[in-house]
Amino acid sequence: MFKKNEINYTDTENCPVRNILDRFGDKWSTLVILILGEQEILRFNELQKKIGTISQKMLTVTLKKLESDGLISRKVYPQIPPKVEYALTELGLSLLPKLTSLVQWANENMSEINSNRAK
Repeated sequence: MFKKNEINYTDTENCPVRNILDRFGDKWSTLVILILGEQEILRFNELQKKIGTISQKMLTVTLKKLESDGLISRKVYPQIPPKVEYALTELGLSLLPKLTSLVQWANENMSEINSNRAK
C-alpha cells in the first residue's frame, strides 16, 4: 500500500500520520467531528447535549483546537445573547469518510479486541 520509505514513522516531529492522530485522537475531537458530520451545523449547547458527558471547558478547548486546525468553522452572529454555530469545513468533511471507516472497523472488531485484552 505504501512505498517503502515514503513516510518516516519514527520521526515523531515530522510524521504526518502521528501529528494528525496526536492532534485529533483525543477523547472528544473525533466525536465532535462525527456529530457535526451528521448534524451539519450545531450551536455550542446543542453539541454539548449531543455528547452528554463533556464539560463546557473541555468542549471549548476541543472546538478551539479543531478550529485552529481548520477542521471546523465557527460563525458568530452579532446579536444578544450571542449566537455561535459550528460546522465542518471542507477539510473536516474530507476527513469524515476516513473516520466513518474507522468507526465501522472498530464496531466490527471491538469484541475480538476486548477478548484479546482480557487474556
